[in-house]
Amino acid sequence: MQKILTLLFVLGQCTLFAQQIARIEPPNWWAGMKSDQVQLLIHGNKIGDFNPTIDYPGVRLERVIKVENANYLFLDLKLSATVKPGTVPINFSQNGKLVETHNWPLWQREGPGTAIKGFDNTDVLYLITPDRFANGDAGNDAVAGMRENPNRSFKGGRHGGDIEGIRQHLDYIKDMGFTAIWLNPVLENDMQEYSYHGYSTTDFYKVDPRFGSNESYRQLAAEGRSKGVKLIMDMIVNHCGSEHWWMKDMPMADWINTWDQYTNSNHKKSVLQDPHVSQLDKKLFTDGWFVPTMPDLNQRNELMATYLIQNSIWWVEYLGLAGIRMDTYPYPDMDFMTEWTRRVMEEYPNFNVVGEEWVGQPAQVSYWQAGKDNPNGYVSYLPSLMDFPLQEAMRNSLNAENGWDDLYSMLAQDYLYPDPDDLVVFPDNHDMSRIFSQINEDYDRFKMAIVYVLTTRGVPQIYYGTEILMKNPGTNDHGIIRSDFPGGWAGDQVNGFTGQGLSDQEKDAQAFMKKLLTWRQTAPVVHYGKLMHFTPQDNVYVYFRYNGQQKLMVILNKNEAAYQLNLDRFAEMLAGISEGKDVLSGKSYQLGEQVELQMKGALILELK
Repeated sequence: MQKILTLLFVLGQCTLFAQQIARIEPPNWWAGMKSDQVQLLIHGNKIGDFNPTIDYPGVRLERVIKVENANYLFLDLKLSATVKPGTVPINFSQNGKLVETHNWPLWQREGPGTAIKGFDNTDVLYLITPDRFANGDAGNDAVAGMRENPNRSFKGGRHGGDIEGIRQHLDYIKDMGFTAIWLNPVLENDMQEYSYHGYSTTDFYKVDPRFGSNESYRQLAAEGRSKGVKLIMDMIVNHCGSEHWWMKDMPMADWINTWDQYTNSNHKKSVLQDPHVSQLDKKLFTDGWFVPTMPDLNQRNELMATYLIQNSIWWVEYLGLAGIRMDTYPYPDMDFMTEWTRRVMEEYPNFNVVGEEWVGQPAQVSYWQAGKDNPNGYVSYLPSLMDFPLQEAMRNSLNAENGWDDLYSMLAQDYLYPDPDDLVVFPDNHDMSRIFSQINEDYDRFKMAIVYVLTTRGVPQIYYGTEILMKNPGTNDHGIIRSDFPGGWAGDQVNGFTGQGLSDQEKDAQAFMKKLLTWRQTAPVVHYGKLMHFTPQDNVYVYFRYNGQQKLMVILNKNEAAYQLNLDRFAEMLAGISEGKDVLSGKSYQLGEQVELQMKGALILELK
């Protein structure tokens, strides 16, 4: 009887303790990773009072870290090169007695890290705000227990778009000619309001159930790969949402950056390069909060830094990603960002990461690219950045009454970048007005913008709906910029996927984009060819893409009337060339002394 009572007591303690373990993160890992280290965050009621042990071949518990909050333990594990996949039992004891065993999964990798290939210049990225693209599963629009319910009539509310909606339209994305999708964040954002955009993470290991599940995210990645469409994940390591689970019970006081009173970031990005900077201004930038609902994470805390690095690697491995777009790249601790990119690229040497540094100065953007020789010695491992300076210059030139000088002069500053060909170029994105609105709904100039983005150096990115001239007239409200894609909801009168209800101009824009994207897939000279441009004259800008096998001449013409373009000054690129065939119209042009340009527009001439 005594043995039975003892057994019942132990079982009762196990049950009680099992209920007290709230989470172990990362929830699993993989055998055969290049790095042999993994650190577990364990959260549970008074977990710090217990002593963990592990007995599993190839897994060694190297260090147990107890912090000021007894509800946390951090375990440093070392995995041998020969460790086998399986279930790793983590035993928790108190006063010499075993009270709980947690089984932690160690999975088999699908392939080595070198097998994961990142997006590159052959790709065109399709940027999607998931809540606003397509509602594939109306059953998850409202989820019990989540703070915000759907409200499609509110521009800043949740509209119901989800991962299933994207999966159902992979064929549309592929048929349009896009080869990769970059999704704005889909991780849990259990905030009171304005949670649809995804940038206030409340759980770094869980997809928001209003978007789907971890498994549906994984299914999207797998199905996309099978169709030739890669997946790029939007990540944020600078901040989380104020409703993140750990905000109610933080491991330690310096887990986030705190001030005596709320302090906003000054958003002065130049302080990181400024040789005369005030240290207070620098601290205000890096440690100030992005907004009051986004606590600023302290990456100088080694446990936080490891947590964030492992989380990124976990998602790359779990989804088989082709890239990461890192939000607000300069805002976190800059030395941490060096280590973050180093660790990711070390594990996946053929991978790609693009950082967001939203400034119009190439000197400032280039600071962050791998290979840059910076005056202060700062080293980065970041392969790519969003080319905001070129986007700004393109918009300015398209809107200028005369000339292309802004665009020409900006591209001429490519010498500042270690590798300008690796930059991501774009006409617009989720944080700025639609390109059609930026250029005052001038359709001819819209087409020139798209031609430029898809034929200049770099990796192009197009925002969802740009192909059907989505716009935001008279406002730059993000809720309007990120309007619903027509046809993504049952009952929509206009359907951008099928063309039903689109205007003639919208249909033409979609067909124009599709033709250009389809052609680009077969044009390696645009992927990796060199670029030579000539100083703009008389509202005409001419540049060439060329390699040993192929040569293109791109002509952007803003003249309202027919214009005779003299060709003699392009002799170094046109020597021996007599003809060019326009990719867009199929028309052949004889390239003698002059070529006649019919009103404003773009030509892409394949030279013969």
